[in-house]
Parts: sequence; C-alpha cells; structure tokens
Amino acid sequence: MTDTASLPTGAAAVAASPAGAAPDARRTTEDWWRTSIIDMSPGVIRYRGYPIQDLIRERVSLAQMIWLLTRGDLPTPGQAGLLEAALMAAVDHGPQAPSIAIARMAATCGVGLNSAMASAVNVLGDVHGGAGEQAVELYQDIAARIDAGAGEDRAVQEGLDAFVAVHGKVVAGFGHRFHPVDPRSAPLLALVDEAAAAGEVDGRFARIGRAVEARLSAAKGKPIPMNIDGATAVIYAELGFAAPLARGLFCLSRSVGVLAHAWEQTAQDVRIKGPIPRQYQPTYDGPPPREVPVQG
Repeated sequence: MTDTASLPTGAAAVAASPAGAAPDARRTTEDWWRTSIIDMSPGVIRYRGYPIQDLIRERVSLAQMIWLLTRGDLPTPGQAGLLEAALMAAVDHGPQAPSIAIARMAATCGVGLNSAMASAVNVLGDVHGGAGEQAVELYQDIAARIDAGAGEDRAVQEGLDAFVAVHGKVVAGFGHRFHPVDPRSAPLLALVDEAAAAGEVDGRFARIGRAVEARLSAAKGKPIPMNIDGATAVIYAELGFAAPLARGLFCLSRSVGVLAHAWEQTAQDVRIKGPIPRQYQPTYDGPPPREVPVQG
C-alpha cells in the first residue's frame, strides 16, 4: 500500500503523474489552498505552529496575534508595546473623519453593523487611510538613499522630491487639516525613543521622520508638524512592517472607532441621517430652470 505522506503535492503531483493519468484527487483537493498561517483540523487550531490553547493560556494579546499572523512569529514585549500604541492611537477621529461619518450614516439606513463597518472601511483609500503607507514608503526611500551613500540632508530632499513627483505637493504624514499640532504624535515618538534606547528598535526612522519634518518646516517658513500617520509610519517602519501593511493596520485600528460610532448611532434611533442638516441645501451650480424641448 502506498504511503500517502510521500506523494507529491500541488503542481508537483500533476507533474509526477504518468502521461494521461489524473493526479491524486485527495492531494489536489487538500493543496487547493496553501497557507503557513493556520494549521486547522478537527480539534486542532495552530497559528504559525502555536496551539491556540497555549496562546490563550499565555494571555497573548491581540497586537501580538496581529504580529504573529502577519510576520510569522511572536514579537518581543517591546515590539508588541509599540505596535499596540500605534494601533490604539488611531482608532477614532470623530464624525468629521469620512470613515466615521459614513459608518454613522450607514447605520441610520438600517443596514446592520457589518455593512456599516464595511461601508466605512471601503473609503480608507489613498487620501483617507493611505497616508501611513505612503509615509512608510517615503521613510524607506530616504533610508535606501542614505544606505546608497547620500548624506541625510540630500537623501531627505531627494526623497521628498521623488514623493511629490508621484503623489503631489501634499506630503503624507505631515500637517493636519484639523489640528495645528496633532496631540498623538509626540507621545508616540517618545515611545519610539524609549524603545530605541532599550535596543528594541534602531531609531533610524524616527530620525528620518524628524528630518523630513524639519525640511518641510524650513521650506514652508512655518511649522509643518508630523501627524498621526507620520508617527505611526515611524513605528511601522521601525518594526519592519512592509509599507502596504501600514494601511491594513490602520484599517484594523480605525475599525474599532467605526464599530463604536455605528453602534452608538443605532441607539439614537435616527432614520436616514445625511451628511448635512436637512435645513441646509447643497449649492446648485447647474443650468437655470429651462423647458424641456418638444420631442418629435
């Protein structure tokens, strides 16, 4: 009897089959999805090899689990603390943030929490939600220029020039349309400084972020302070997350606020609440009143 554990799998099973013979159906079915994230069978759940019951017993946090699933292993306590701080700091920014407002409006339409949350998350695009990813890309580009031999000043300027050429004059992670100084940034950077002093992170992306802030402020002739996206991007870059994951992590973070606001709105018993009070009408700038031309 053939030992099934020795059979080739996936594409190898097809390649190993004799001409005209069908591949092993069971192996082909099992290998339809391949993942190193979860090993699951009846009565067994392991994440990256760790049994779920052990993770529960050891009180592994949600931030640690996010790291484990996206990065492949558990973080150190210092790394987990930085990640949790970044996730916590960006959970909500009130109904003036499009994602929160949309969640609340959707909730008044009777769609349920899951649809209200999905409606909100779906607007976390390049402008609202993508700044953290773009800031990580900027920091990493500047770091690569420094590694290639450019001095910090030159690397920062060239990195900014390249960023503006692609994304336009608004530099992701700096300045804020609502806060003169974002109250979340300094505490987050202080945590990075503490982690760098403890050897948990290198600290180079905090230096790069501050250098970008100084260059933008000098160019504008006024302070252009780092905002929440720039500060969390420093953390994600220091922790070694790929830039696209920064947007995904922001989506996870903001989903907490989205859920809270959608749930609160359902308790206020309001139907079809639009983006502006009903006594205000949007400005119409189309053609004046006119008659429909005679047809035929």
